[in-house]
Amino acid sequence: MLVIVFGAGFIGKPLCDLLKEQGHDVIPVVRHATDGYFACDITDCRALENLRAEVGSVDVIVHCASSSRRGSEDRISRYRAVYLEGCHNIVRVFSPARLVFASSSSVYGQTDGSIVNESSRTDPSTETSRILLEAEQVALASEGMVARLAGIFGPGRSYLLKRYLEGSASIDGEESDSPGRWINQIHRDDAASALAHLAQMSEGSGIYNVCDETPLSQRSCYNAFNEMFDRGIPEVLPPDKERVRGWSNKRVSGARLRATGWVPRYSSYFDALEHDPELLPSIIS
Repeated sequence: MLVIVFGAGFIGKPLCDLLKEQGHDVIPVVRHATDGYFACDITDCRALENLRAEVGSVDVIVHCASSSRRGSEDRISRYRAVYLEGCHNIVRVFSPARLVFASSSSVYGQTDGSIVNESSRTDPSTETSRILLEAEQVALASEGMVARLAGIFGPGRSYLLKRYLEGSASIDGEESDSPGRWINQIHRDDAASALAHLAQMSEGSGIYNVCDETPLSQRSCYNAFNEMFDRGIPEVLPPDKERVRGWSNKRVSGARLRATGWVPRYSSYFDALEHDPELLPSIIS
């Protein structure tokens, strides 16, 4: 199987490595040329056509490129260009290759702490998440797959622990004993293995949530951090509803993906802290 991975970065690089280990031919693509990678901007249809002419027929495309980039362009424009236009361009140029699009569980806008699955209502509060939903529809219309990723962490990246150690963490709520919102996460390597699993599924299309098996309340998470680092419990503050992908409070179910045979290596955030030897040292440093 020949696979193109657009966005061979934090998730994309381990995804490429995993697919190669499993015997597949992989073309890793980044926006700017670097050793061992193809350079292509998915917002540029001509660039995609040139890549198609160079590599020929492709079986699967994985779109896990990021919209993040320093510069003058605003976030909404980048989301629309990279995710929505990017999906349109990929389908237009590489059809009939199957598209696996890495979306986000932020498209679920629930605020009541309920459990959400792939059939749950999607009504996000921010324009960025609404753009992701539009991009999902492009992938699904082409009989592709959508992976709704929970919050991603891994070596060098853990928003929760970083903010706690910096002293800038807080618990969302109005009462002093608030449990805070639910946190749904997925380790980088498990996100990569889930995308690889979806890329290799011989049949079917649709939406799959990608998350570990253990949602955590903010308070339970910070209680555990306090036992590890003895830095206290963050104060309770009103929720920040201006977050990039909106404020929500839900527990994401990944049962549908696990029913296909995929299981995460790390069942929870703290399982990863214990068993990934790179994770904790990389955040502390």
